[in-house]
Amino acid sequence: MRKGLWVALTAVFAALHATLYFLSPPVLWRNWAIYLEPIEGILLGPEAGFYAALIGSIVGRTIKPTDPFLFLFGVLAEPLGVLVCGFLAKGRWRSVVPIYAIMLAAYFVHPFGTWFPLWTVSDTLLAFALVYPAAKIGKWVSKSDVKRLSVSVVLISFIGIATDALVRVFLLIPGGLYMSFPPPPSVPLPDFVYGIFVAGAIDSFVEDALVAIVSFVVGVPLLVALQKIPGFEYPLT
Repeated sequence: MRKGLWVALTAVFAALHATLYFLSPPVLWRNWAIYLEPIEGILLGPEAGFYAALIGSIVGRTIKPTDPFLFLFGVLAEPLGVLVCGFLAKGRWRSVVPIYAIMLAAYFVHPFGTWFPLWTVSDTLLAFALVYPAAKIGKWVSKSDVKRLSVSVVLISFIGIATDALVRVFLLIPGGLYMSFPPPPSVPLPDFVYGIFVAGAIDSFVEDALVAIVSFVVGVPLLVALQKIPGFEYPLT
């Protein structure tokens, strides 16, 4: 029965993930599926949550095609954001640290990483610093104490969405995808990338706050309600 629930909820959240992508307005840096990422990770766990986000992001972008390079941003960043949320909900900080360490190191080794303002990646640096404490209180997500549950959910949500942003930064700068965005005539490529990166960073900060708020307003009551179902325990995987 638990395996059947695993499969059923993975399918349901994959469908929700794709649907939120369809409904997203053409504003900000990412899409509405990011608001589902923390709940996917906390409820489904790292394994099932990762697959739900991966399937949902691929299905959504297949039905509603986008630029091939932008396709990579979503299908890699969203599942990894969910994966990190799942790891933290299980208290597995050692699984998260290498993800951050590798991508941040690659960014700062790149010439753009030393040229761009440090504040543009300050949310990911803060998230990296919070990985260990978040994992230590991660199991509060399954506690009935609403205050502890809320703190844990909000903290995990912030780190999860920062992970999503970090993956996109990693693909854009060290991964070299910035070269797929041709600048306007007479504008040097480095200056053009600088401009879109700074603007994207501002949008990213707004989305960090919005995801944390949505997780608190919607995610916490949802988890509290699920705790009242006899025999239902999460994270599932």
